[in-house]
Formats: sequence, structure tokens, C-alpha cells
Amino acid sequence: MNDKLQSFERLLNIMDELREKCPWDREQTFESLRSNTIEETYELIDAINTMEVTNIKKELGDILLHVVFYAKMASEKEWFEIQDVINALCDKLVYRHPHVFGEEEVANAAQVIQNWEQLKIKEKDGNKSVLSGVPSALPALIKANRIQEKARAVGFDWEERTQVWDKVQEELNELRHEIEQMNREKMEKEFGDLLFSVVNAARLYDIDPESALEKTNRKFIKRFTYLEENTIKKGRSLKEMTLDEMNEIWEEAKKFD
Repeated sequence: MNDKLQSFERLLNIMDELREKCPWDREQTFESLRSNTIEETYELIDAINTMEVTNIKKELGDILLHVVFYAKMASEKEWFEIQDVINALCDKLVYRHPHVFGEEEVANAAQVIQNWEQLKIKEKDGNKSVLSGVPSALPALIKANRIQEKARAVGFDWEERTQVWDKVQEELNELRHEIEQMNREKMEKEFGDLLFSVVNAARLYDIDPESALEKTNRKFIKRFTYLEENTIKKGRSLKEMTLDEMNEIWEEAKKFD
């Protein structure tokens, strides 16, 4: 434990020196760091996607640096200190885990999530509604999943998860109808409804839609790269090939998944 505290103290001391002596660090503000924080978060996600342990450690350090950096700037403005951030987090974790730090009992992880959302609403400074805690800036796919998870936590969900497939089919039929009518605005609306229902299906079957889509993205990139490389080996370009010729190489690429 002492080693952990010393490491954290060292980081705080380094941050103090950087803020005082480094021209770049001294000029930073909450606004100027924002885009870098977003970038660092995505770099951590990339490292997690590939499960490169060294990179995960590195990117976690970068995220921690940003937490300390924001806390340092807040301290300079006399808003709060890093210990206030940590203590508030500790208090929240204890409060939202009464089955660990209190007498309440839970049967499974799903009940933990349900209790978590209900406790958030009851908090003095918590969210005023179930969905108000979903950040508006979240990417749409992740946001849809979080919206549905929060609605489920208060009991708004299908009685049987198999019922969702009727909804998916309903939305698909409505999209096809609008495509036949070529009503651009309604096509977009129905396409959104279809995506939302598919995300709902993923949630009901314990599939992370963001992770699933990212795996498909990486699979497509791998296959398409194979297609490009093998086309170059034959002294040709993709534009010169027929779709059947490309599909033949594509099928070869699938063997290496």
C-alpha cells in the first residue's frame, strides 16, 4: 500500500512542477485539454480491443495524467482538490454498493445494476430522471445501448427477450416501405428505428453492440487488406477487376479469420 501512495504522491509532485515550470503545461486549460482527453480515451479503447497489455498500461497512465491535470487546474481556481475528487468517488462507491458495505442482499449482477440506477436518482445531487445521466456527447451506438440499459434498470423492458425480434422485423418492414416511397426524411427515421431495435436485441442477448461492430470493422479491414495485397501481387488494381474476381480473393481471405 505504501508503494502505491508513494507513486501517486510522486505523480502529484511532478504535475505541480510541470504546471509551474513547463510553458506548454502552464498554458493548458480545461477547454484546451478536452480534445486530447477524448483522443487518449480512444487510444485506451484501441489498446483494450487488441488486448496489448503494455499499451493498456501506457494508456491508463495517460488517462490518469489527465485526471490529475484537471484536478490541478481546479485547485488553482480554488474549486476543489484531488482529494475531493477521490473522496467523492469513494463515497459514491460505498453508497451505491449497499450489498457490499451494508446489509442489503442481491441475487445477481442484473440486480446490482438495477439498484445502482435507483440509488443514482435518490442521491441529493443525482440525476433527476432515469435518462438524464446519459451524456449527450456519447456516440450514437453507445448512447442507444446506455439508454436501453437505464430503462431496463427501472423495469421498462420486454417480458421475454425473444419478443424483440418481432420489433426488429417490424422496423425493417417500415424501412423497406419508406425506401420504396423514396422519402428521404422518413427513410432516415426508420433506419434509426431499425438500428435502435437491433441494439436492443444485442443488449437482451448480452452482446456489446459497440464491441461486436468494432470486431466486424477489424475483420473487414483485414479481409480488404488481403484483397488489395493479392491484387497488387497480380499486377492489377481493384478498379480493373470484376466483382466476381474480387469476391474470389475475398473468399480466400475469409479462411484466415
